[in-house]
Amino acid sequence: MPERRTVALVTLGCARNEVDSEELAGRLAADGWDLVQDAEDADVAVVNTCGFVEAAKKDSVDALLEANDLKAAARDGNGRTQAVVAVGCMAERYGKELAEALPEADGVLGFDDYTDISGRLQTILSGGVHAPHTPRDRRKLLPVSPVERQSADIALPGHGDLAERPDSAAPADLPAGVAPASGPRAPLRRRLGSSPVASVKLASGCDRRCSFCAIPSFRGSFVSRRPSDVLGETRWLAEQGVREIMLVSENNTSYGKDLGDIRLLETLLPELAAVDGIERVRVSYLQPAELRPGLVDVLAGTEGVAPYFDLSFQHSAPDVLRAMRRFGDTERFLELLGEIRNRAPLAGIRSNFIVGFPGESERDVAELERFLSEARLDAIGVFGYSDEEGTEAAGYAAKVDQDEVGERLARVSRLAEELTAQRAEERTGETVRVLVESVDGGDGPVGRAAHQAPETDGQVRLTRTDALTEVRTDAADTRGQRLDVGRMVEARVVAAEGVDLVAELLGGDTGEGREEAGR
Repeated sequence: MPERRTVALVTLGCARNEVDSEELAGRLAADGWDLVQDAEDADVAVVNTCGFVEAAKKDSVDALLEANDLKAAARDGNGRTQAVVAVGCMAERYGKELAEALPEADGVLGFDDYTDISGRLQTILSGGVHAPHTPRDRRKLLPVSPVERQSADIALPGHGDLAERPDSAAPADLPAGVAPASGPRAPLRRRLGSSPVASVKLASGCDRRCSFCAIPSFRGSFVSRRPSDVLGETRWLAEQGVREIMLVSENNTSYGKDLGDIRLLETLLPELAAVDGIERVRVSYLQPAELRPGLVDVLAGTEGVAPYFDLSFQHSAPDVLRAMRRFGDTERFLELLGEIRNRAPLAGIRSNFIVGFPGESERDVAELERFLSEARLDAIGVFGYSDEEGTEAAGYAAKVDQDEVGERLARVSRLAEELTAQRAEERTGETVRVLVESVDGGDGPVGRAAHQAPETDGQVRLTRTDALTEVRTDAADTRGQRLDVGRMVEARVVAAEGVDLVAELLGGDTGEGREEAGR
């Protein structure tokens, strides 16, 4: 019997890329490939690249070069890596250009190659050549009218649905880790980790035309996934041990507009929260200009849905926002935050901001600082502007000197760090429900509360203050709360460490109840 082919997926960039990697893993597993965690143990190393900003592109190139080093080592008898393949946003955005600039990659595959990823890798592994694509604006591949896009035949990574598995496929016929969600069908996805948290793609692409962003050109126009597919994938993830799902896309507030119902997310969220085994549903990537009162109500008041608002403000000075092709100003944004907190006083709110945008003045920076000081955000990301090729802003005059951009970035970042630490301190005394994500690290049991998204917003360190008994990580402690990974426990915040919290476990196991504290 021939040795099975092995493949490792190395994922860079955002949560959307993570979903895409798991779809590729599902396709490869279904076609007989063995998935391994480390690239050095794989015949083929597939690097899912990010093409958003310059730093992310550099990380992607570095990852490809590191994988190529493994290939060189294998030629010397130290390992088995035979091929390195680039996929993802950078590969889609640059295609042939990337292949020419980086001959170390044996293949550069675009989104259109995903449906036959197994065949592409087999060709490359066998010494064949797959010609890289010539990049094109993917927005032009879809109808202008959103309602006509659902029937378009175009590759949409992360949209693999239940119908792609044949009706006749029995559970025993599916590869390990690709268990069905219900009946004989399962989503076209294979988990690449064991975290109790997983992202679910709600849509792909974006119809907004922010002057600094190139994403729509290589991700395409906005296309929603069908609610039945989102629900089916969520049920399957729950069966795999997932307890929290995070809905991701380039713009979740647009969900449903191409399905004939812009309020579809308000209907879908309670259904997702009711899936057996799912303790918490989190929504990311919300556009302030599109945030409807009805959606605020559902996010703030639905059991099992985190009162969490990931709002893409980007700036608050009106002149800068107009140059960005965005809407709003400090006062309107503060009014929106007030409306959210009126409905959910303890809601988690985060945002990202760009400083040094062309034409930004010192007065504009001061206006942004005023907004940040009054907004009481839980998490703040600050980025310095740099030109992105193919964007409108790259052609703007009145560029801010890069040294000045760096100074503004450092200054606003310091303020953001101070403000988020203050906001965390304000949470002292709150009762929070924490999803346990680690129990054996150096800091003891660690998890996240409702106001903390994975990887970006801090964490909660669980502790005991009475010192009568040591917290046990393998069973219930004396107060009846289990600390297994994936368990939801209740705790009271007793201290803050920057954006991180320290919380004391309370009595009672909250594994069956899902009402978020502080609604």
